Amino acid sequence: MKVFISADIEGTAGITNWDEARRDHRDYAEFREYMTDELVAACEGAKAAGATEIVVKDAHASARNLNLAKLPSYVRIIRAWSGHPDLMMFGIDSSFAAALYTGYHNKAGTDTNPLAHTLTGTVSRLLINGEVASEYTLNALCAARYGVPSAFLAGDAGMCAEAKMLVPGIGTVATSEGFGPATSSLSPQAAVVAIRDGVEAALSRDLKACLPKLADSYELVIEFTTPIEAYRGSWYPGMEHPAARTLRFTAKDFFDIQRAIRFVVIGS
Repeated sequence: MKVFISADIEGTAGITNWDEARRDHRDYAEFREYMTDELVAACEGAKAAGATEIVVKDAHASARNLNLAKLPSYVRIIRAWSGHPDLMMFGIDSSFAAALYTGYHNKAGTDTNPLAHTLTGTVSRLLINGEVASEYTLNALCAARYGVPSAFLAGDAGMCAEAKMLVPGIGTVATSEGFGPATSSLSPQAAVVAIRDGVEAALSRDLKACLPKLADSYELVIEFTTPIEAYRGSWYPGMEHPAARTLRFTAKDFFDIQRAIRFVVIGS
């Protein structure tokens, strides 16, 4: 069994402030270790459930966050950004039995995590077929393009609840809950135990209920925080610019939606 893990940091147990997620700040070193420990716990749970290959995508900011010295010998790690539209899921393909997510956070505009956002700070809302989407939404649909079910997610309580709305069968561990700029969180040690056990349980079940259905067509709407980003992105082929801060794009294939997001939101 091959397992793919996408690892972020803002949904890691205990994280509360942006300084803890930025590699140029002194607080980052501590929370980088917590991010790594949660990822390793997910790897151990997958191994216990029968995984024979595990590929990890470091998926936060520089994509060079995980402490490699802590990774088990059976893990292959993908670091930095290739430029491929799969973004946080780069490296996944149809050979994987399941996708897992650690350190995940809720979407921009929600109050369940002080660090909630969607891809960048320039996005106010990103909608797929009329529903406001999180990074998890995009990544679970990316996995579904390859026929890979999303079996487990660890992150803030709001993200866990929303993950179940898209994939009812997904296993989750709520690491924290936001209260304005504050959080109530599991301890890092408790999170590690819960994630290890949660992943093993999730991968030991029938994963058929963990594969979201792909739509026949897609509408992407991006609402930016300022008109500047929308104007720049409006030159993408096929992109509509219906309002000062808003872009709209339609496609039959979800990969075309991913490609538009990669160039319009992420940029170079």
